[in-house]
Amino acid sequence: MTKLDDRSIYLRKLIMTGLEETKKGHIGSALSFVEIVRVLYDDIMNYDPKDPKMPDRDRFVLGKGQGSLALYAVMADKGFFPVEEIKTYTMPGSRLGIAPETFVPGIEMSSGSLGHAMPFGIGLALSARLQNRPSRVYMAVGDGELSEGSNWEAALAASKHKLENYIVIVDYNKYQIGGSVEEVTGLEPLVDKWVSFGFDVIELDGHDVEALRKAFKSIPRQNGKPTVLICHTIKGKGIDFMENDYRWHWKGGIDAELMTRMMNKLEGK
Repeated sequence: MTKLDDRSIYLRKLIMTGLEETKKGHIGSALSFVEIVRVLYDDIMNYDPKDPKMPDRDRFVLGKGQGSLALYAVMADKGFFPVEEIKTYTMPGSRLGIAPETFVPGIEMSSGSLGHAMPFGIGLALSARLQNRPSRVYMAVGDGELSEGSNWEAALAASKHKLENYIVIVDYNKYQIGGSVEEVTGLEPLVDKWVSFGFDVIELDGHDVEALRKAFKSIPRQNGKPTVLICHTIKGKGIDFMENDYRWHWKGGIDAELMTRMMNKLEGK
């Protein structure tokens, strides 16, 4: 099991602050892909928090919008908005909803409805090509989200148009709101599916920071092909009593006692 370093623990603690006031949220969904978002914003993507509409920026689109707390934590840490604002998550008047909205600086698409990120990304990637911009488009989608047919229509289009700047990241934590992915729909053989749709496939541990850096920096590996990273992750990663438990996809009733327990687990107590 991949051990979390200090930065990953720090970002998870930021996520916890988003639950202090609202006492509810999609916590398991956020904890599974912290390292993915962290590596993209720390080491890979071209962007400027002071100029979030910079034309040549890379685009990140969060398909699994319910995992927004992880994205909020990283973006606040990078300076898109104040870190203290995370505490307003889902509270009346807050900009930080359950799913990200475009009025938040740096958010490219309002993504509450699943299955829209990949089709939206086609437009972004084609636009960059037509305008001769170096921008890449990164889309993080949930494994349960892949049951939406719009994703596979987009995959066909990305392959047809040979979009090398189109990168899909599957947060493959194996669980969704109603149970395990295999019980609800089933995705295997997932690698073969993506290969058949014309993608270059990279399969890796989605919590391994160095492996993620290496994989992202290697793209594109094949001329004329879009890329998909199948990231094997753990739902609720970092807090052992919620790991691999679909009941933590969303959790209410997060009182002070439970919050202390979760923070203690992150600190190794």
